Amino acid sequence: MDKDKEEIRAFIRNNYANVALNKGAGGCCGSGSGCGCSSNESPLEIKDISIIAGYSEEELKNVPADSNMGLGCGNPLAFAGLKEGEVVLDLGSGGGFDCFLARAEVGETGHVIGVDMTPEMIKLARKNAEESGYPNVEFRLGEIEHLPVADESVDVIISNCVINLSLDKEQVFKEVFRVLKPGGRLCVSDIVATAPLPDHIKQDLNLISSCIGGCDYVEDLKVKLINAGFKAIQMIPKDNSRELLKTWAPSQSIEDFIASYIINAAKASLD
Repeated sequence: MDKDKEEIRAFIRNNYANVALNKGAGGCCGSGSGCGCSSNESPLEIKDISIIAGYSEEELKNVPADSNMGLGCGNPLAFAGLKEGEVVLDLGSGGGFDCFLARAEVGETGHVIGVDMTPEMIKLARKNAEESGYPNVEFRLGEIEHLPVADESVDVIISNCVINLSLDKEQVFKEVFRVLKPGGRLCVSDIVATAPLPDHIKQDLNLISSCIGGCDYVEDLKVKLINAGFKAIQMIPKDNSRELLKTWAPSQSIEDFIASYIINAAKASLD
């Protein structure tokens, strides 16, 4: 990835600002494909995308409609095992979709924090929370490489197809480790490389912002998690990864280079 980092970051932020302003309508992620968004080649409804990603129809009914923009590549909550009273942090929270699902699992004694670098997404998520009367959910503007969250204050960190967009994934994992309580856990759904990405994919700003061009090789991600201090690391490919990715860019065979994974890891407890 040779392009200037600030240029790439600005391009990504601008694309997701447009997604927020359009509430997911008219394609997303800049190129009209990727990040769970249907492409012009294979148009799908947001509901269909979310079901392929792993959400149930019941879950889709129980969140503000504007919060789900079909941006995910899986359902991290299906593996997170959230418990009542836990504090949950969502990296790249978008319109608040996973945050609103998480709040139902942690209950009134729990708390959910969403962090997103796009002001337009934060504004939309806060509007959704206020209109739905959710007092135990809050949204903070910030970058996942520099989380606006206190040390050792979070029980569980979730994320859905966002860490691949970071230009410094090692720093992301260091920040995640910092804010997790001892014994805390990470459960994310993300896109990883399973084969070397061609240069034309790695250098394409649209494909980078579509969760394709900037993803790391799966084993490299594991090393970064280890270096950050994580234990009990699991890298689990999504069963229907190829089916999901074929809806993103049918003509480019991206499923031959990347896959959707659930990534679990834990911070050792004081015991």
